[in-house]
Amino acid sequence: MSENSKKVLVLMGGLSAEREVSLNSGQDIVNALKSKGYRVVAHDFTDVWKLIDVIKKEKPDVIFNGLYGNWGEDGEIQGMLDLMQIPYTHSGLKASAIGMDKYITKMVAKSCGIRVAPSQKMRVRDFLANGTVINMPYVVKPVCDGSSVGVFIVNNQEDLLKVKYKDLDREILIEKYIPGQELTVMCLEDKAYVVTELKAADEFYDYKAKYTDGMTKHILPAEVPYEVSEICKAYAEKLHQRLGCNTVSRVDMRYNIEDGVVLLEINTNPGMTALSLVPEQAKYAGISYEELCAKLVENASCRKI
Repeated sequence: MSENSKKVLVLMGGLSAEREVSLNSGQDIVNALKSKGYRVVAHDFTDVWKLIDVIKKEKPDVIFNGLYGNWGEDGEIQGMLDLMQIPYTHSGLKASAIGMDKYITKMVAKSCGIRVAPSQKMRVRDFLANGTVINMPYVVKPVCDGSSVGVFIVNNQEDLLKVKYKDLDREILIEKYIPGQELTVMCLEDKAYVVTELKAADEFYDYKAKYTDGMTKHILPAEVPYEVSEICKAYAEKLHQRLGCNTVSRVDMRYNIEDGVVLLEINTNPGMTALSLVPEQAKYAGISYEELCAKLVENASCRKI
């Protein structure tokens, strides 16, 4: 690319629990885009008005959304950029908002034939006072959050005492625990290429396991029967397309013989750190990290008025 190529503003940092992850991946994204010839400006997002000032000053052609969690992938930033008519990477407002809400995602998935675990949505205070109709073992997690932040596996009454949230009015999802293999699939431009199995050193593939080198073994391709791999890829493509995701998404699932393949969640703005799964699967498909970042920029869009 020439020096007169697109100017890209890379958003990183943010206001969610995943701020540090975003800062780490943001720098990798900046370096990758510079290597492809883009003019790149990095911005640590902490304030909406500061972001607007930076946009006015820099006048970017594209905004690379390197934010995760609330504000980054829940439709907030997407809605603002739609109004400002600035193309941005990853999915738009609708797909982002639905994908961030695990309960609504499950309803959409179920409507298109994707298997989901039995679950119940309620507020923290109601759960602590009245319990749930889901039998142990079950998983408790925020309806809207990412990177396994605030997730608890409840096998017994002792585990129940560990379930704590600061906001008692927060919505949580209580979901039947699905044992078995943890599987994930990237969908890139409507196509799923391969399934990865995740083997965490601890019982649970949590925040620490996701972002600490050596804590989780990635088996690529996953050691599952061919028909299971095909179901996983079909689920990823179907949900990606049904939500209207742009360019890339990642779908997480569990598999065992009794339950089959069961959807856990979709990530409409999946991680882009050196340990992240999407760059790893893209490389398996013959797409380098730099090429992946460039694809996201070239496919950037905003809602048309």
